[in-house]
Amino acid sequence: MADFPFDAVLFDCDGVLVDSEPITNRVLTDMLGELGWQLSVEETMRIFVGKAVKDEATLIEARTGFAIDADWLMQFRARRNTALDSELQAIPGAASAVRSLHTALNGRIAVASGADRIKVELQLAKAGILDCFEGRIFSGHETPRSKPFPDVYLAAAAGLGVDPKRCAVVEDTVTGATAGVASGATVFGYCPAELGHSSATALHGAGAVHVFRDMAELQGLLAQWRNGAR
Repeated sequence: MADFPFDAVLFDCDGVLVDSEPITNRVLTDMLGELGWQLSVEETMRIFVGKAVKDEATLIEARTGFAIDADWLMQFRARRNTALDSELQAIPGAASAVRSLHTALNGRIAVASGADRIKVELQLAKAGILDCFEGRIFSGHETPRSKPFPDVYLAAAAGLGVDPKRCAVVEDTVTGATAGVASGATVFGYCPAELGHSSATALHGAGAVHVFRDMAELQGLLAQWRNGAR
């Protein structure tokens, strides 16, 4: 695709490629409840979606009096991963979009996630697209700062040998969109109707140039993008 307007496409994972947020946040709700912070899953999602749990340690301690430590985080990840392995589904149309763009861009696609690598690899495998991202998985746990800082997107662009300004980023939360914009990339916001994704208004406010609702639209949307206008 010589006339394709981007040299690479960088995907968030949770909420963009896989419908993981309801599962992860149900586990988190249970574990916060065990510490004495009673929330509904919907409330947990409003507070934590787009953020790494470890980065919210101060908030959790303020609400529970418990300073989460490495052992608690290990238990959380183990319980989360068991639930994901049992229940996870891909976002509708995501696998097809990934495979089409992988072919069109000669493999210049990557995942840039705020989640830990084990979770990301588990989820991509469950979605049947891990092979499309071999050697091109970047975790905010492995960069100096996670989202909303741009580090993981800068690492992904560098890993592909591409100028971040020539990258399209696909995000579904304000935290992630902020990171993508800060990296210099062009951010496209995925915003279906389901809970767990930032609103179209919020994504635009964070700097997304366009918001779409169906992954089947993605490749056409990116291909038609010219000079900041579709």
